[in-house]
Amino acid sequence: MTENRHKALGLTDQEALNMYETMLEARRIDERMWLLNRSGKIPFVISCQGQEAAQVGAAFALDNQKDYILPYYRDLAVVLRFGMTAKDLFLAAFAKAEDPNSGGRQMPGHFGQKKNRIVTQSSPVTTQVPHAVGIALAAKMEKKDIVSFVTFGEGSSNQGDFHEGANFAAVQKLPVILMCENNQYAISVPAEKQLGNTRVSDRAIGYGMPGFTVDGMDPLAVYEVTKAAADRARRGEGPTLIETVTYRFTAHSSDDDDRSYRSQEEVATAKANDPIYKFGQYLREIGLLNDQLEKDINDRIMKAVNEATDYAENAPYQEPEQTLKYVYAEE
Repeated sequence: MTENRHKALGLTDQEALNMYETMLEARRIDERMWLLNRSGKIPFVISCQGQEAAQVGAAFALDNQKDYILPYYRDLAVVLRFGMTAKDLFLAAFAKAEDPNSGGRQMPGHFGQKKNRIVTQSSPVTTQVPHAVGIALAAKMEKKDIVSFVTFGEGSSNQGDFHEGANFAAVQKLPVILMCENNQYAISVPAEKQLGNTRVSDRAIGYGMPGFTVDGMDPLAVYEVTKAAADRARRGEGPTLIETVTYRFTAHSSDDDDRSYRSQEEVATAKANDPIYKFGQYLREIGLLNDQLEKDINDRIMKAVNEATDYAENAPYQEPEQTLKYVYAEE
């Protein structure tokens, strides 16, 4: 009998199924975007495939009704949990006027939605870290029960923005969670050529905060460590650095050819450890998932994906007269 891990962590059966569905929805949206890109209908894709477990595990450990998230460009599953819809994401991919992120102005993956406290990042990587720390500072000053959550890749953890943000957060004991999604490659540069130490989380001790490395292919493991970090932040005990060890299944983006820097055998080996399949197997072993329910979930997701694709493809583009809106102050 497989141990019922999710209940031991305080998750209900329905929450465990919701985690699985969110992971699968992120994958199906991502797969559709690649098809649209390769057929010439959308210009760019930057993928979440392989990282869904880390994203879902963390997002479900937060309060999606009051916490703030500052996702990096792969965090499709995180923003789904916080209220973005398939339609929102496809409107962004097609750069249509209704795109809630930027009204069709920004590249896909620059998530931003004020009503759901999703704070957009700039294209230079890691600039979202000091922003997240600033939100945590405001929450502390205003005595609000808010946790700020920010993600970045292991390549980004070498940027000055990360170090400055981490240091300030630790000194001020701010309610912020810094989560590195270590997918092994910063575009073409492997992790061993980026880090002098073996773990990103080892950097935490230099700032005086706890640091944890966790299996990013296991949503329950990520949930456990993120929930503890969120509880710690709410108690006023300061920030936490979490490293989730994952693997990027696709090329860096639709403009990249990963065959030039990693073997297809390596990628195939990683895909055999697909987190969605593994979590589905866990749910089957404890009796929560069966063939019919899996089909029902997938059918429901694909209906939403198809409807969102059709809607976004036929939606109007932004009017040229709106080019400078939100760029300059208006009288």
